[in-house]
Amino acid sequence: MSRIALVTLVVDDYDEAIRFYTEALGFRLVEDEPRPDGSRWVVVEPGTGGHGTGLLLARAKDEAQRGRVGDQTGGRVGFFLHTDDFARDHARMLAAGVTFLEEPRHESYGSVAVFQDLYGNRWDLLQPAV
Repeated sequence: MSRIALVTLVVDDYDEAIRFYTEALGFRLVEDEPRPDGSRWVVVEPGTGGHGTGLLLARAKDEAQRGRVGDQTGGRVGFFLHTDDFARDHARMLAAGVTFLEEPRHESYGSVAVFQDLYGNRWDLLQPAV
């Protein structure tokens, strides 16, 4: 069996990114290890099962990478956070200060609303239809 284990997300600062993903989105910190070059290996993931795709939070190392922070997908929704309780997670995220770019929609494929992370990357909060 194959699966995508990690997706890199370029960030400005490790600690502010960890705070946002763990406190505002409810992710858990899986790894935070220093590297010999002064960087860190930081992995966060949603839920508690440990079988999903995690985010490798990678601090931008140069101007080219800093220019991509917050716009890794050219303004499109690039990340999809599935939930089993849309109303609960939407309310919790709003209370934590997450910026939603639209009101929740109920589509044939499920309940969805676009939000942005602390850098402006666009995400879907999505509860798939059963």
